[in-house]
Amino acid sequence: MTEKQVMDYIEQTGSLGIVPGLDSIRELCARLGDPQKELKFIHVAGTNGKGSVSAFIARVLQEAGYVVGRYISPVIFEYRERIQINGRMITKNALCRGMERIREVCEGMTAEGLLHPTTFEMETALGFLYFRDRRCDVVVLEAGMGGLTDATNIVENTLEAVITSISMDHMKYLGNTPVRIAEQKAGVIKPGCTVVSAWQRDEVADVLQRRASQLGCKMVLADKGKLKNVRYGLERQRFGYGARGKVEISLAGKYQIDNAALALEAIDALREKGFSVSDEHILKGMRETKWFGRFTIIRKHPLFIVDGAHNEDGAKRLAESVTFYFTNRRIIYIMGILRDKEYDKIIALTQSYADQIITVASPGNPRAMSACELAGEVSKLHPKVTAADSLEEAVEMSLLLAGSGDVIIAFGSLSYLGRLAKIVDAVSGKAERNKNGRSKQDKRSGKTHT
Repeated sequence: MTEKQVMDYIEQTGSLGIVPGLDSIRELCARLGDPQKELKFIHVAGTNGKGSVSAFIARVLQEAGYVVGRYISPVIFEYRERIQINGRMITKNALCRGMERIREVCEGMTAEGLLHPTTFEMETALGFLYFRDRRCDVVVLEAGMGGLTDATNIVENTLEAVITSISMDHMKYLGNTPVRIAEQKAGVIKPGCTVVSAWQRDEVADVLQRRASQLGCKMVLADKGKLKNVRYGLERQRFGYGARGKVEISLAGKYQIDNAALALEAIDALREKGFSVSDEHILKGMRETKWFGRFTIIRKHPLFIVDGAHNEDGAKRLAESVTFYFTNRRIIYIMGILRDKEYDKIIALTQSYADQIITVASPGNPRAMSACELAGEVSKLHPKVTAADSLEEAVEMSLLLAGSGDVIIAFGSLSYLGRLAKIVDAVSGKAERNKNGRSKQDKRSGKTHT
């Protein structure tokens, strides 16, 4: 298969939608030789923070010299980001060869009257194949949705089950109460593994503790009381945690301190299992971790930030960061939300902080609300909202509206933020080139500007 054929096949199988359950992925992996059985996993589940926590853990282990596979969703810039080893995407050649093999197996399954695996199941199986063939020491495996019936939960050799903050999301599939959702997330806990959890509401923590006890697992809870000397910032943040006096991270957003603390607990638990990770590895790995789309600055003048707040809890965290970092600053939003999310709650939690809101639709995403539809919902609470016809128009409008001291924040679905960032980068580059060109011309002509 060529790369184009792979992407066409992925788009074609996307119509199969979401099918919770493990029967299909088990059959697919069995026919591929069960590559997941030859790997060890750190399985990360939760509602918000999975990507950031996974990024911290993977980078620290990489600094310590381990070959670290990482499986993530959703992707931001390129499809191949989903499957990585030590920060490098799966090669195009491996993607094409692996997916061709998987397609042959899927066709064999359907010929026997079995269901065709979903796109996510095929991608998960491809990840297992690639990680095994590249002899990864450990795989940081991010659950796609839930845990119990998520395709990633076919794995057995789980060293740690890391549970990030649990809140309301994907209620159609996971349940409509925090307890029911927690029961689904707790499905990634396997006998004898270590459970490392973020601080949770009591009823959620009880679910996790009960599951851990049933399976003979040690459970570690990150503790806000261990945080000290926190210094927040947009480019660097510092804090102490427990016996560690000074940890620095480059990820912005108040909530990243919580994610970093959870990652530190996970690393310490791995050290207890025999992983050779020094304090120097930890400090460097935490400091060097990058993770796009989580309160990420993509332009400084005016300040332009992208954030993947796509559900109620994410909206709360975004609002908290906006009020903390940008008191008395004028805010302009670019907002794009998927139709199957609680858009009314996201709007209600964030709209009051914006002077102007521009709505967009995520290009090529059938689940996206149209810009006009979203603008109509926003207008019920906010008087100054405009629907943009494209991401390019939204960026242009926001930059025209923003003064040098204002802040532009694009948020909602992660699916459009990568493309938007490229547009902003192109606009910024053009402006800089024009500025430099004008400066050179002015030097030649002797002109000055005031």
